[in-house]
Amino acid sequence: MNLESVRKELLDRAKKADNPREVLRSKKLKELYKVLPTLTAAERPEYGQKLNALKKELEELIKVLEAEKLNETVTLIDITAPWAPNTPVNERPALLTMDHGSRHPLMTELERVVRIYNLMGFAAIESRQLDDDFHMFETLNFPPNHPARDSYDSFKTQEGFVPPAHTSTMQYRILQNGKKELEAGGQIAVVSYGRVFRNEDLDAVHEHTFYQCEGVFVSSDATLGQMIAVLREFFEAYYEQKLRIKTQPAYFPFVEPGLEFLIEKPASLGGKGWLEMLGCGMIHPNVLKMAGIDPNKYRGFAWGGGIERLVMLKYGINDIRYFESGKLRFLKEFK
Repeated sequence: MNLESVRKELLDRAKKADNPREVLRSKKLKELYKVLPTLTAAERPEYGQKLNALKKELEELIKVLEAEKLNETVTLIDITAPWAPNTPVNERPALLTMDHGSRHPLMTELERVVRIYNLMGFAAIESRQLDDDFHMFETLNFPPNHPARDSYDSFKTQEGFVPPAHTSTMQYRILQNGKKELEAGGQIAVVSYGRVFRNEDLDAVHEHTFYQCEGVFVSSDATLGQMIAVLREFFEAYYEQKLRIKTQPAYFPFVEPGLEFLIEKPASLGGKGWLEMLGCGMIHPNVLKMAGIDPNKYRGFAWGGGIERLVMLKYGINDIRYFESGKLRFLKEFK
């Protein structure tokens, strides 16, 4: 059987066929493979190379032919365009006009939060959405198998990575990166922000995915008084009103003493009663040591809380699940 004549026949058949891929299963091509066992040992290598080259040539041709056929039957659409290029103005569909879009309220408010801290002298970094046990627990004074880990029940990948349950996973990195500045007579003042993930039973006030913002400050003379002043300044700037505040004892492994920071309800919600907004306290000496900072020379404070809670209070939103729901009726309220 003449290999070259069969090659031309198969290529021509592929170009004319409705389904070019059928040529790869054709009787002619199978007969070419049946020739191999009949050849001598000296003839087989050259014939085998030519046969493989033919099959590869057919496969490449088929890909081109299939792509051409697809282009003929499918109208290409630019999904980023607000309307079809040649559609008259009076025929453009209203649902695709650009004025229907808006930023997500969480992104708008998160930027406002970060901007307030920037004005107070804090640098800002984005947290990670995948981390490890070392940064999630070990650097934050959570001993292995300690019961305190249960309150930060999170997810895990098969490889052992952890979608962070709090933005505190960045604290070790912040302390490490700021150590030289601290030792040169400066201070560490950074906030970290980002999405966090917890294994929660969902309801109006609990969500498995939400946003947090955490602050870290370290100097030679940091005090609880400074921390309370920073937090009071932040909440009054965010809610644009004077607020009464108070603290109450709480336990967090990475601070000592640990506190919960409460504010009176903003005027938009009646201004009566107290609301717990975040956890805070003086950074535990073990956390400073872990980052190579001498707790006998330096002291620090840290705090962290959810962004959704801030926004819910500001706008009177009664269900945290709205933020991740994609409900247009809810999102349109923030255009």
